[in-house]
Amino acid sequence: MNLKVKGTILGIVSAVSYGTNPLGALFLYQEGLNSNSVLFYRFSLAAVVLACILFIQKQSFRLSRKEVKALCLLGILFAVSSLTFYTSFHHMDAGIASTLLFVYPIMVAVIMSLFFKERISPVTMFSIILALSGIALLYRGGTGAGLNGLGVSLVMIASLTYALYIVVINQSSIKLSSIKLTFYVLLFCMVAIVFHSFFDGSNYLQPLTTPRMWLFAIMLALVPTVISLVTMTMAVHAIGSTPTAIMGALEPLSAVIIGVTVFGEIFTLRLGIGIFMILVAVILIVAAKSFSPRKIVSFIGHVVHTVPVRRK
Repeated sequence: MNLKVKGTILGIVSAVSYGTNPLGALFLYQEGLNSNSVLFYRFSLAAVVLACILFIQKQSFRLSRKEVKALCLLGILFAVSSLTFYTSFHHMDAGIASTLLFVYPIMVAVIMSLFFKERISPVTMFSIILALSGIALLYRGGTGAGLNGLGVSLVMIASLTYALYIVVINQSSIKLSSIKLTFYVLLFCMVAIVFHSFFDGSNYLQPLTTPRMWLFAIMLALVPTVISLVTMTMAVHAIGSTPTAIMGALEPLSAVIIGVTVFGEIFTLRLGIGIFMILVAVILIVAAKSFSPRKIVSFIGHVVHTVPVRRK
């Protein structure tokens, strides 16, 4: 029981930590930094921290040629996902963007079905319909006006590339520790961001010139990156991947709370219903294997047969 409690707490910490992405990003935007610069400092500082962890653990930094190719692909996918996600904050509320991003488990299910012949169950199909309905509600925005089409498109690209990132990890044959894999993914992410900045004159890399900038850059590197990664790994070891993924539903909720309480974003009943529908859809997806209809029926039958009957 103690291990389960510990794993649950770690899973909550991981999800809430990742949900603080908008907090650091929006404050750095207010300081005048662009998306490329914010992500560059987030990835580079986090990579330094992870490198120190690898050094302390005395893990080897060596990679095979096959591992370099796979990690390079993962780094590019993660960089595209992060860049489009952070850029969407300029076009829509960060809380709504974070919620839309959380449809990636559904995209993973669709990709696995189309390209790897995994069967889409009725629960998965219902979840997809429920999530699309929730997105339709979110599309009206907090003021009643339709959300910016570019912002929605950017978040969908971010969600798709993150889904592809997960699929590549699942289908890849590379065997690295989560710390080492994430270190090299962030390293390739950093290189991709620098490369992108060379071809986008308006998004050149900017220096951190004030203590406030350094504070939020370090916060982005530590809280939604390093802390979220480490606690997630520990939670998976303690309680398994499915319960940890279910608690990941706290990510968009924490982002919405930050957007409303810190940045004054508008929250309405319509948005609340849309967010709820998306979260329910994702929870159904990640819990489908653990709570299949057969197991639910078996559990109900067990309860019925074990409930004491009061005799007259």
